[in-house]
Amino acid sequence: MTIIPSGSFDPTRTPALFRSVFPSVMLPMFLAVSDQTIVASALPAMAATLGDVERVSWVVISYLVAATIAAPVYGYLADVFGRRKLMLIALVLYIIASLLCALAPSIVLLSAARALQGFGGGGLMSLSQALIGEVVPPRQRGHYQGYLATVATVSSAFGPVAGGLLTEHFGWTSIFFINVPLGLFAILMVLRLQARPGTRHETWSFDTPGLFFFIAFIAPILIALEQLRRFEQDSTTIAIVLACIAFISLILLLRRERRAHSPLLPMELLTQPTIWRANLLAACHGAALTALVTFLPIYLRVVHGLSASQTGLMLLPLSLGIGVGAILTGRLVTRTGHTMVFPSWGLVGCTLGFFVFAMWNAQMTQFQMVITLSISALCMGTVMTVVQVTIQSAAGRKALGAAAASVQFARTVGAAFGTALLGFILFVTVSVTDPETAQTFGQLVNIGTSALDALPQARRLVVETQIAFAFRLAFLLLPLLTAAAAILAWTNPSRRI
Repeated sequence: MTIIPSGSFDPTRTPALFRSVFPSVMLPMFLAVSDQTIVASALPAMAATLGDVERVSWVVISYLVAATIAAPVYGYLADVFGRRKLMLIALVLYIIASLLCALAPSIVLLSAARALQGFGGGGLMSLSQALIGEVVPPRQRGHYQGYLATVATVSSAFGPVAGGLLTEHFGWTSIFFINVPLGLFAILMVLRLQARPGTRHETWSFDTPGLFFFIAFIAPILIALEQLRRFEQDSTTIAIVLACIAFISLILLLRRERRAHSPLLPMELLTQPTIWRANLLAACHGAALTALVTFLPIYLRVVHGLSASQTGLMLLPLSLGIGVGAILTGRLVTRTGHTMVFPSWGLVGCTLGFFVFAMWNAQMTQFQMVITLSISALCMGTVMTVVQVTIQSAAGRKALGAAAASVQFARTVGAAFGTALLGFILFVTVSVTDPETAQTFGQLVNIGTSALDALPQARRLVVETQIAFAFRLAFLLLPLLTAAAAILAWTNPSRRI
């Protein structure tokens, strides 16, 4: 077995480098991303077996909150103690938590185990990105990051399908049991990587107050965004209170990190124009893409009357387009050394595509929608590869973990914000038109399109018409987000590596 040291690179040995590095980071990335979506298909079966239907959403929220908190912590510790070592710790924690999830006798304990799983899974994605930066020379990173972006996209789309099949044939516990052999295999693959020392100094000490304020910021803000998606009066009040707590915690966190000797969030790094613009770009990208993927199935079912299988087929070109765009961008970055020029123009094309879709989606045929969304997705694929390469190059080897984690953090928070905002626009638009339709729409979001089946035919037609109008307005958020991302790409000072 050939392990190529990170300090050396021979173009003739690129295939050997690829075989040594990519499989070792691909599987952890796959596990982390697919586990965010694989549970969605199994939630009804979990509720039927364990009860507590009103708390079943905790299974999703607990993982999201824990993974978001864990990503910067892993990046922080990985820079100090070594990234391969932290990846192995994250995998062990992920495997143990998966077993606890499968054996959980109640929704409360399952949610607790999912939180533990999130603390493991939160490190897998950011550490996979950081390990690429550690082992692969800067000019070659675009090639690898393109493949990783494709793995992330495919994993996200694969999760619900795999979750549904496993639950149907083997029960919902199988979606957790399967993580055990995959996780063990991932450990063996990571062990193939060369161990590299961290940068721990004698004066280093863990930033405990920073971690406390960070948790007090992230947990309330993510839960608040989730509450807003429920479109209920009580949920809105709770969301406002949580947002106030998050805002106060953010102020205290920033104050702490500016003064800390070993800050959890390296402010000197994150305030560099190259890095903060790239992170905001990732946040806008995550907001637009996740909002589209979340609400497009509801739109296709309600407005165009597509079945669940037809909706799934409509989403495939979206995933394929992003994957192809990421791979092509990675190759172009490696070949030319140019970086931000690709998302700068790609996001312009994406903005135009999303604007056309938002304005004329109701009149489009299925084929026209597929073409429009595929082109938009291809343009969206130009973003994350360049973001990772840009931030890793700006951060340098000593801060690769923190840099990669900052991208994951920004994208996750952006995704939660974009989904909540698009849903809020939909709900407000429908509420102004017809409060009764707003109640039906809330049921569509929370329990699926089965909420339409109980409606009389006449009322159903009215609801579908009103919701179609609301979607036309809400989808205009997508080109606004990608236009903001395009501005960030054009103004980023880093143009090549």
